[in-house]
Amino acid sequence: MPTITTTDGVNIFYKDWGSGQPIVFSHGWPLTADDWDAQMTFFLQHGYRVIAHDRRGHGRSDQPSTGNDMDHWVADLAALTEHLNLRDAIHIGHSTGGGEVARYVARHPERVAKAVLVASLTPNMYRSENNPSGQPPEWFEAIRAGVLGNRSQFFRFVPENPFYGYNLDGAEPSEAIIANWWRQGMAGGALAHYATVDSWLEDYTEDLKKIIVPVLVMHGEADQVVPFASSVPRAVDLLKNGSLKTYPGYPHGMLTTHADVLNPDLLSFIRS
Repeated sequence: MPTITTTDGVNIFYKDWGSGQPIVFSHGWPLTADDWDAQMTFFLQHGYRVIAHDRRGHGRSDQPSTGNDMDHWVADLAALTEHLNLRDAIHIGHSTGGGEVARYVARHPERVAKAVLVASLTPNMYRSENNPSGQPPEWFEAIRAGVLGNRSQFFRFVPENPFYGYNLDGAEPSEAIIANWWRQGMAGGALAHYATVDSWLEDYTEDLKKIIVPVLVMHGEADQVVPFASSVPRAVDLLKNGSLKTYPGYPHGMLTTHADVLNPDLLSFIRS
């Protein structure tokens, strides 16, 4: 099982398939590199090298008691890209992984060709005077309580309801998708999953302002986790070279539910 060891002694699991221009994927909470299977196989078949890692505290990576924060996650990603000597890479991040990608690209532009933020929390997702459409304080506390309470039950509730939009009228829930979300979540550590909420309360405005490479922002208009109006328009305005693609009716987990639509759109942006 391929891993790297960080400077603070944490083993990070990663997948590295194929050859060609590298595409690096950063997953959302509380998932793993497996959440990118539909994208990794698609781009592998189109001649790209595809890489995804399990964030520390998640999946097959170590579960340390420290370092479960955005700066450490970005440092871990930087260590991985340096270990693999990646250059001219495309970085794609979903949800929490979008924050990871934004901060990484802002700090390491010399290794990056383009970036994609999918249903990303950037620039911020908390409710304030400047972001009235963000999530209220009780929403974040409910996540923390769910992780500390019956985590197994909570990790069924999330994919059964807001993550994939299965609580919306006309939705057709997939038990296999729900079970796969639960499987990935329960493979990780409760401590890291709890600590991740702090990263949702950060502001990534300065990171976005520093990014000089082309960035595609993709967001579903029916996203219940990171509401469209909370982040998307502001993120594009902050980017020097940003473009926006929106999807009416698509949920937060649209990379899974609508991979047949998003994968070709990602390919078009990468080739452009």
